[in-house]
Amino acid sequence: MNSRLPAAQRRTQILEVALRTFAARGFHEASMNDIALAAGVTKPVLYQHFASKRELYLSLIDEVAASMLTAVSKATADAADGRAQTEAGVIAYFEWVDGNREAFVVLFGSGARNDEEFATAVRNVERKVAEAIAPLIDAGIDAEHQRLLAYALVGMSESVSRQLVLSGGSFDPQLVGGRLAALAWAGLRNVGP
Repeated sequence: MNSRLPAAQRRTQILEVALRTFAARGFHEASMNDIALAAGVTKPVLYQHFASKRELYLSLIDEVAASMLTAVSKATADAADGRAQTEAGVIAYFEWVDGNREAFVVLFGSGARNDEEFATAVRNVERKVAEAIAPLIDAGIDAEHQRLLAYALVGMSESVSRQLVLSGGSFDPQLVGGRLAALAWAGLRNVGP
């Protein structure tokens, strides 16, 4: 067993182990016993932090989403204009995906959408990402039009990421992100009221 860690560090450790376990085995095949064993803790310690496997998985979705949103937000914060924001955001997203493949699998590729509660959590992530992107689409259009285009960007990026990650191959996030940003910008620059 691992030495005694402060509660916050133990929670982080459990989430890291759960991420690897759920990414490899999926929600239904992974057990709390598997996660406790891999984390080097007892099941009672695991249940002190998470009341159920479902609560653990939902917490993991929240953690992964926050990580992704932080990466994209940091990348776009200092961009000079719309084109730079688009490129920086899309590249940051693909860099995040490349560096966090297991997190991506848990969020978008592990069958989370087959469970209504998990699907709702993933839709909330997509909504948060779209809400973060929408104000960056500065094309003199109304908020609803911005949101629609933001969802289109989210869907395009997620779909390409799923293909890249689930194929198991390597990819250059700068190249892929740059190409998708160019496609997105070509469309966005022609959007008007």
